[in-house]
Amino acid sequence: MDDQLVELEGKNVKLSEYGKNFLKGKKESGTGEIKDISQAKPVEIAEIRQLLPCIADSSKIMVIANMSPPLGGILKILELIFPRGNYLDRKDSLIVKSGEIITTLYGSGKVSMRMVKNEDEAKEELENLKNTINEAILKGVVPAPREKVRVELMDIYKYLPQTNCGKCGEQGCYSFAIKLMAG
Repeated sequence: MDDQLVELEGKNVKLSEYGKNFLKGKKESGTGEIKDISQAKPVEIAEIRQLLPCIADSSKIMVIANMSPPLGGILKILELIFPRGNYLDRKDSLIVKSGEIITTLYGSGKVSMRMVKNEDEAKEELENLKNTINEAILKGVVPAPREKVRVELMDIYKYLPQTNCGKCGEQGCYSFAIKLMAG
């Protein structure tokens, strides 16, 4: 079919030409004003304050930490250095996903990290986060804004074959659409 978002190539799934054109029509307008981060100070992880059970998975932990100095106004700019980053203006927070780990940086300096295996993994992830941010601050630049695409789950699902054949490795087309949305 010519109106499917994805195509199967052997065991691999790729975006079809139709899918690429579909996503082009979904781009959000306006990328906002980009500020200079060269005046920001490098950050340090001040402390890990709490280790709590993770609500989403009881075998994992949630970590609460502090970053100093607080990033405040540059969080929106830092979104661009994280491929899976998402800035939320109303909460002045930046959500970054790395594998299963979901980290939220707040303008106040608070850092929360979910789906962490143990304290050592948390420390390693916090160190990587700190290094990535400090490298951008040191360079004083961030990459050009990437175009954001907003696609709804049902937009994807309605263009899948809906045969639930399992060739993609999922139980059905709907679960494939969910995995596709999750990246």
